[in-house]
Amino acid sequence: MDAARLYAEHHPALLRYLIRLTGDPDAAADAAQEAFARLLARRPREDGLRAWLFTVATNVVRESANARKRRSRLLERFMGRPPAADPAPDPLAVTLSGEARARVRAALAALSEKERTVLLMREEGFTHREIAESVGTTTGSVGTMIARALDRLAEHLPLDEEEP
Repeated sequence: MDAARLYAEHHPALLRYLIRLTGDPDAAADAAQEAFARLLARRPREDGLRAWLFTVATNVVRESANARKRRSRLLERFMGRPPAADPAPDPLAVTLSGEARARVRAALAALSEKERTVLLMREEGFTHREIAESVGTTTGSVGTMIARALDRLAEHLPLDEEEP
């Protein structure tokens, strides 16, 4: 059976049902449209097509009602203060931070793999014991390795007197 014929045959009854179910002609029309879209996307067996269509439309109405309830609960929770998006970033700050990240990446790339690993693990909060196990050294030498890696990193990242 072609889609136009299915629509002509089932849409009027489905729409009437949905209007009675929702009490809202616009919501009913949206649910009927979604049900037919799902019908086109995944065609059920012909013998249960009408029941399938009504079941899908009913589920669309329920999903929509649940989504409205969730939105209402969220809005009630933040009553008294309007929802706010993050402020737009300052273009100059974005550019400068991108340049700074590029300088740090280049400086890290100039370090040996072991030095880079030691510094990055330290920044992630690993203990000296965990770092030592990772790079294959003793716990006592991790502090020295970190200090040397920081010195080498500083050589590649000169302080800019103009930056705050």
